[in-house]
Amino acid sequence: MDDPVGTSGPRWLDVDEQRQWYAFAYMLTLLPAALEAQMQRDSGIGHFDYLVLSSLSMAPEHTLRMSELAQYTGSTLSRLSNVVSRLEKRDWVHRRPDPADGRYTLATLTGDGLNKVTSAAPGHVGEVRRRVFDPLTKAQQRQLGAISQRILDALRAPCPTDWAPDGTPPKRD
Repeated sequence: MDDPVGTSGPRWLDVDEQRQWYAFAYMLTLLPAALEAQMQRDSGIGHFDYLVLSSLSMAPEHTLRMSELAQYTGSTLSRLSNVVSRLEKRDWVHRRPDPADGRYTLATLTGDGLNKVTSAAPGHVGEVRRRVFDPLTKAQQRQLGAISQRILDALRAPCPTDWAPDGTPPKRD
């Protein structure tokens, strides 16, 4: 049985685990930087800005509660609020109180915001395909999804229910 608090000493990584961890950690550094550089170069916006716009573009009526949007983007409400303020200044997003429950704030993608995300999407998808999917076989792509979900489960990350195209949550192993 694992000793999560380390009372019997640390469980050091063996040589294979070290190699795997370093490759994974290095990828976690380089991939976001590559996606950010592509988005800045081709669309003049940050990758996180794109994630916000993209999440809203796929939502019913292009609208989500800020708390839901934070979940979709893996962000805190504070960080999201700062980004949405910047997007509002560009007239890409508008915020308003939720008429169903005034304790919540709704973020809605504007027509200009939809145009921006629509024009940025092909470059982003191309970069994701080139950097992540093309180097992998179909079986490895499925493994990547399964592995990612297992790590998200270990992180106790909330899972938006409509990540899958049919609106069902991803399968958990």
